[in-house]
Order: sequence, then C-alpha cells, then structure tokens
Amino acid sequence: MLRPPQKLIANMAKTRSFTVIVYKEEDMYIAECPEIGTVDQGETIEQAIAGLTQATRLYLEELPVPEASPRYVTSIEVGYA
Repeated sequence: MLRPPQKLIANMAKTRSFTVIVYKEEDMYIAECPEIGTVDQGETIEQAIAGLTQATRLYLEELPVPEASPRYVTSIEVGYA
C-alpha cells in the first residue's frame, strides 16, 4: 500500500461547519461566526457570507481552534409591553 508523504498529509485541508449569524445594519449586511469571533460585511447577504468565509479560513490557518460541540440556532417568541 502506497502512503502519501508526510508533508502532503500536513498540507491537506480540514473542513468544519460553523454557525453564521447575518443581520442588516443601515445599508450593509453583517455576517458573524460566533464560534471563532470573525465578522465581515457586504452589500448583499452573499457578499457578507463570502467575506466571512474568507476571514474565518485565514484566521484558522493561523490560530486553529480546538474541537467543540456544534451550536444550534433557533428563535423564541417574547411578549412585552
């Protein structure tokens, strides 16, 4: 059985899913990754998420995070006066 060289194994990309929160402030969309703390913005939701993806990838290349349990996002309804 052939094994890939150790250097090749070290350079293989990892993939992991993260939570993304998107909201609008004035005329820009803000995208946040709460597990990592990265934030980016764009004129559209797609641009904000694309920028956040790039920012998060660059962050993880320098400062990898330990494994964590997945986060789940839901909503609640609250009555108030």
